[in-house]
Amino acid sequence: MRLILASLAVLRAGLGLASTASAQSEVVIAVAGPMTGEYATFGAQFKAGAEAAVADINAAGGVLGKKLKLEQGDDACDPKQARSVAEQLAAKKVVFVAGHYCSGSSIPASDVYSEAGIIQISPGSTNPKYTDQRPKDGFSYRVCGRDDQQGSVAGKYLAEKYKDKNVAILNDKTAYGKGLADETKQAMNAAGKMEVFYDTITAGEKDYSAVVTKLKEAKIDLVYLGGYHTEAGLIIRQMRAQGMKTILMGGDALVSTELGQIAGPDVEGTLLTFSPDPRKNPAAAAVVKEYQAKNIDPEGYVLYAYAAVQAWKGAVEQAKSFDAAQVKAALDSGEFDTVLGKFKFDAKGDPTLVPYVVYKWNKTTYEQE
Repeated sequence: MRLILASLAVLRAGLGLASTASAQSEVVIAVAGPMTGEYATFGAQFKAGAEAAVADINAAGGVLGKKLKLEQGDDACDPKQARSVAEQLAAKKVVFVAGHYCSGSSIPASDVYSEAGIIQISPGSTNPKYTDQRPKDGFSYRVCGRDDQQGSVAGKYLAEKYKDKNVAILNDKTAYGKGLADETKQAMNAAGKMEVFYDTITAGEKDYSAVVTKLKEAKIDLVYLGGYHTEAGLIIRQMRAQGMKTILMGGDALVSTELGQIAGPDVEGTLLTFSPDPRKNPAAAAVVKEYQAKNIDPEGYVLYAYAAVQAWKGAVEQAKSFDAAQVKAALDSGEFDTVLGKFKFDAKGDPTLVPYVVYKWNKTTYEQE
C-alpha cells in the first residue's frame, strides 16, 4: 500500500510539474467585443481576426518562445458589461487585449486595463476621447482611425457633393454615434454647408417612421447617421416604404454585409466612410488568401483585429519582454509591420495610417468611390 501511495504521489507531482511547465510555456491574451447582441457581427469580425493571428503566430513558434492562448470577452457593446469583462480578463492574468469595438465600451474598459497593467489595442473604437483622455502612463492604443478624421472626410464630401441639396444629421446618442455625427456636422459647417436639422434616434428600436416622416416633410436629399448598421438598415427600408429616394450616409459601422441583408436591395446608393480596403493591401495578401481558402470574407474589422495582435507581438519582440511598461515603451517608439501596412503609434496611441475614404453600396456590397 505504501508503495502504491508513493507511486501516486510521484505521479501527482509529475502531473503538477507538467501543468506548471505548460502554463509557463504559454501567454494569455484576449479578444473583446460584442460577441452577442445587436452588434455581434463586429464581434465575429474581431474573433475571426484574433483567432487567425494567434494560429499563425503559434504555428511560427509563438512570441519569445511562448505559445499564445486566446481568451474571449463579450461586452455586448454595453459600457457596464465592458468594465466587468475587463475585470474578468484582468483576473485571468491576460497581458494584452485586442478590443473593444464600441467606443462606449473601450473607454471604461481602458481604465481597468491601465490599473491592471494590461496593454489594450482597439481594432475599431474611433471616438477621439478613447486616446485623448488616456493617462500619460496608460496602456491603450488603436489601429483604426478617429471620428474627427472620419467626420472631416464625410463633412467635406457632403459640403462638396450636396452643396445645393437638403442634408439632415441624426445620431443614436451613443459615444460613437454622437461623436461621429458632431464631427461630421462641424466639418460640413466649416466648409460652408448647413444642415436642415439635427436630431437623435434611439438605438435598438424597430420603428423609425416618425423621424422618416420628418425627413420626408423636410424634403431631405441625404440623411447622415451617426450610428450602427442595424438602425441604418431599418431607416433605409422605412424611407423606401414611404416612397423616398433619400440617400443615407454613415461611418465605419456600416461596413458589414449584414447592412445589405437588413436593407435588401434598398441599400443601393448608401454611402459610408472607412479606411482604404485592407483586403486589397499588398501587406495582407497572404492572410487574405488564407481566409478565402476557408470561404471567409475578411471584411470590416477582421484584418484590424489581426493587425492589433501583430502590433502587440512586434512590441513584445522589440522589448524582449511581456512586461507592460516595457511593451508600452516599444509601442511608443517602434514601427510595426502588419496586414494594414507599416505604421507607428503617435503620442496619443493613434496609428499613422491613411484614415478614411468614401464608399458606395451597390446591391450586394460596398465599393470605394
